[in-house]
Amino acid sequence: MYSLLITARELQQLQQQGTPCAVLDCSFDLMKPELADGFFEAVHISGAKHAHLDKHLSTHHPDQAVNGGRHPLPQRDVVAQWLGSMGIHNGMQIVVYDRNKGHYCGRLWWMLKWLGHDAVAVLDGGLQAWEAAGGTLASGPAPAAMPAQFELKAPLRQLVLTETVATELGKPTQTIIDARAGARYRGEVEPLDPVAGHIPGAINRHFTENFTEDGFFKSPAVLKTEWDKVLAGRNVSSVVHHCGSGVTAVPNLIAMELAGYGPAALYAGSWSEWSRTPGLACAQG
Repeated sequence: MYSLLITARELQQLQQQGTPCAVLDCSFDLMKPELADGFFEAVHISGAKHAHLDKHLSTHHPDQAVNGGRHPLPQRDVVAQWLGSMGIHNGMQIVVYDRNKGHYCGRLWWMLKWLGHDAVAVLDGGLQAWEAAGGTLASGPAPAAMPAQFELKAPLRQLVLTETVATELGKPTQTIIDARAGARYRGEVEPLDPVAGHIPGAINRHFTENFTEDGFFKSPAVLKTEWDKVLAGRNVSSVVHHCGSGVTAVPNLIAMELAGYGPAALYAGSWSEWSRTPGLACAQG
């Protein structure tokens, strides 16, 4: 079972062995979401399903949303029904990838852990690594699949809501790590949300710092050294990750696990929900 990362070669071996496996393409562009369908139809891993950030990994129906912000999580049963509609069941090894250096596929990795499914891994290096390894490719829409049953189990990762973050603010029992770029964290620019700045007391670690230039996660040893500096002796169990809308915070969460730390919590509402909630303090600098 692969539960964090999988290489292109390892995925090829699973397919050659006939291991039940589902591959999902999560490629996206936050600034141009209309391009996502075109990305998939132009080229994807042969046999892959399409996981659209706005259509499948978020909900815009208030009665189905778990949290607020720009990309609210759907209720767990809604996600399970979507997975089942694509023929995905609990007996499968699931692999998620994108062509964006791992910026978006972590969202689905985390969601599957949240549904209680441990056999899910991020394809290290994404579509580019698959192509470099000579993996088979396809184009056009994904073929229809026979529906399956995806059963919910106890969550394997912790979701934190705004109320909890606000209640624990400033206490040693909570360490908030903000995955956005430094300029957004400091409040110098804000391209997506109505208020610039960060949650008071949050530490900044831009999620891209976990990757090499070619889009692979850095080695566990390098990540351990870097995250030791970020945490500076703080209690790892107190860590809550967030970003703008709960998507690009996940590479920080994965990187900490690769470095040998236990799973940390995710504040999925993130800055987009925090900054829109009346009465909550916002810091700059």
